[in-house]
Amino acid sequence: MIGANVSDLLAEVVLAFEYRGSSEDIGITVHSHPTLSETTKEAALAVLGRAIHI
Repeated sequence: MIGANVSDLLAEVVLAFEYRGSSEDIGITVHSHPTLSETTKEAALAVLGRAIHI
């Protein structure tokens, strides 16, 4: 991951990776709005073909 504020997103992705979380696990997790972390949820939902804002 590269970009501004990537450190705000990295913790959730690393946690999911370490505990063998799936895209579905991230997608069903509640994310506050409006925040940058919503993009992680949206990306996870996109992998599943269920993106809301794309």
